[in-house]
Amino acid sequence: MARVVYLPELGKNLEFPSVDTALEDGILCFGGDLSIERLLLAYRSGIFPWYGDEQPIIWWSPDPRAVMFPEQIRISHSVRKLIKKRHFSFTKNAAFAEVIAHCQSVPRFEQEGTWITKEMQSAYIAMHQAGHAHSYEVWQDDILVGGLYGVKIGNAFFGESMFSLVSNASKVAFAHMIADHLESGITLCDCQVANDHTLSLGAVEISRVEYLKHLRCALNSESQNIETTIAQDFLPS
Repeated sequence: MARVVYLPELGKNLEFPSVDTALEDGILCFGGDLSIERLLLAYRSGIFPWYGDEQPIIWWSPDPRAVMFPEQIRISHSVRKLIKKRHFSFTKNAAFAEVIAHCQSVPRFEQEGTWITKEMQSAYIAMHQAGHAHSYEVWQDDILVGGLYGVKIGNAFFGESMFSLVSNASKVAFAHMIADHLESGITLCDCQVANDHTLSLGAVEISRVEYLKHLRCALNSESQNIETTIAQDFLPS
């Protein structure tokens, strides 16, 4: 006999169930909305939305959790060499809507479709306009060829998606992001669920309990200037 699983449905109240009640695959609840207030509460609680077209909003808190610690990331020599050759130029928050649109439309290896619905695009553009969501852009001959976006709260950055239209553009965007994180004092970069790409960039998996400890520290700590030579080593002056 199939096991019946009860999944809580969110109402109008701005609240979430305890992450300890998440199912084995990480699903916590469904419903609610993608208002700025609810999204901020979700990220602060170790929760994020992830769903497809024709589905209700589904909220997740997986265990284990994929994360990056910026001070431990080392950018490869080949990527640093690419940046120093100045084939690309970089901006931050210059084309947020375009970045998320590309993340929605650009096909990904071994992935069918996209989870970035029109509703999600509108919600994160609103988050950007409110100063909570940020994009990193990579340009070649004044054409947007790569980038990524995510949400910043305190000293935590919650990465959402990246895209690349030319070879290595997403790796260069990632390097640009890490350099900015190191300069601004980001201590935790949330990658949500591990995959081959994020693991190749330096992501590690930790338990939900450990993740929440790091998250609390990142949300409560003040920005500090982390001493590092990484940003100076590969970003053009």
